[in-house]
Amino acid sequence: MPAATDPIDLIAFGAEPDAAWRRAALDAGFAWHSAADIAALHAALQRNGNGVCGVLLDLRDVDDAGALQALAGELAAPRLRSLSVQRSDMATSGALFELALRYCVDSLVEPVSTTVLKLALDSLHRRLRLLGEARQRSAPAGALGAAGGFGGLLGQSRPMLRLFSELEKVAAADVPVFIAGETGVGKELAARAIHELSPRRGQPFVAINCGSIQPHLLQSELFGYEKGAFTGASQRRIGRIEAAAGGTLLLDEIGDLPADAQAGLLRFLQEGRIDRLGGTTSIAVDVRVLSATHVDLEQAQRSGQFRTDLYHRLCVVEIDVPPLRARGDDIVLLADTVLLRHGGAPPRRIVGFTDAALHALRAHDWPGNVRELINRVRRAIVMCEGTRIDAADLGLNAPADGEVAATSLEQVRDQAIGRAINLALERNQHMVVRAADELGVSRATLYRLMERHGIPPESRHRA
Repeated sequence: MPAATDPIDLIAFGAEPDAAWRRAALDAGFAWHSAADIAALHAALQRNGNGVCGVLLDLRDVDDAGALQALAGELAAPRLRSLSVQRSDMATSGALFELALRYCVDSLVEPVSTTVLKLALDSLHRRLRLLGEARQRSAPAGALGAAGGFGGLLGQSRPMLRLFSELEKVAAADVPVFIAGETGVGKELAARAIHELSPRRGQPFVAINCGSIQPHLLQSELFGYEKGAFTGASQRRIGRIEAAAGGTLLLDEIGDLPADAQAGLLRFLQEGRIDRLGGTTSIAVDVRVLSATHVDLEQAQRSGQFRTDLYHRLCVVEIDVPPLRARGDDIVLLADTVLLRHGGAPPRRIVGFTDAALHALRAHDWPGNVRELINRVRRAIVMCEGTRIDAADLGLNAPADGEVAATSLEQVRDQAIGRAINLALERNQHMVVRAADELGVSRATLYRLMERHGIPPESRHRA
């Protein structure tokens, strides 16, 4: 994946643009390439490998079904983003319009002013850079750092950067760690990160959910049993603690551990030895113990539901995984990552979220945290009928005024554009041609902007 300062490939497909396009592309941070036909485009994409790539798509010479189908096949890769340019408004009808709407983040109609051209290329470059960073973060990494996380634990917000720093520190210290956090925030991912960054990384990582096992079975699950220890014990079975020997044991939902299992676990933590059920000798086991729960263990101690001595054995170091609602724009980062993983397959590639969907994502309280976000985005991929996910696809209501407080100049600009489009449509009785003329854009561009901003279909049907 290219570093932040490396140029991103931009392939100019079709007729060679004039020198102004090349200069603007270089200024935006692109490396310029040319492809006169489908075969040349395919070769250029092959040379690019798996890196993110932009395509400057000139639709003037794409005039038959076979060429359209071949071009759509090349543009279907989720690592690509395209910008279309036409000499006229030809892309507003038929298959050309569908191709531009599906694969292009913007459409320009010549002649194009230098300002508009620069804004469009800068926007394309920014989208590709973010796409590349998201692809890098979603891939397995060997350590915390530039990738922004480990094994799916992603984020760029201050709370997550602080968490990553803490994970790096505790990974090197072979002490018990207690991981606190609400349901669905990624406590097991944090535990796996500690294991993979520790000297024990080549040894087993074993997780057991203490709340999902029947209390009368928990002792045998943790400590194992000998043949004949009870009815049905036809052979020896080692427990989860012994299975994690040399590595790391995660006791998830430790707050649900029954009292008798708490006593046995305390003995193991004090002595480093276990007794299998039905056994006559104790067994030494070297394992690092991590624990996690959404339960307030301090309150559980005060109520007598959790042993204080066990708490102090488990909680040598405590780490808190922040809830999703405290992570700002990580919400959008995670939603984009889920979409990249699950929503990019042709022939129904989904290219992003409408502004209404982004507003709803930021405004939602996320009681189910990251687990809820993943489920909502995957549901939206199934329910979405266009190329962009809307708030309704996510099962969320957009804020009452259609907006939330902008946190960047780009959001301010997007909100202003959405308001301008709605007002222009109202003034022109929702006739798209007239609204486009008033706004000074092509009909193709207005259709694209309406989809991006989540303008309802009933506002678009009158051409």
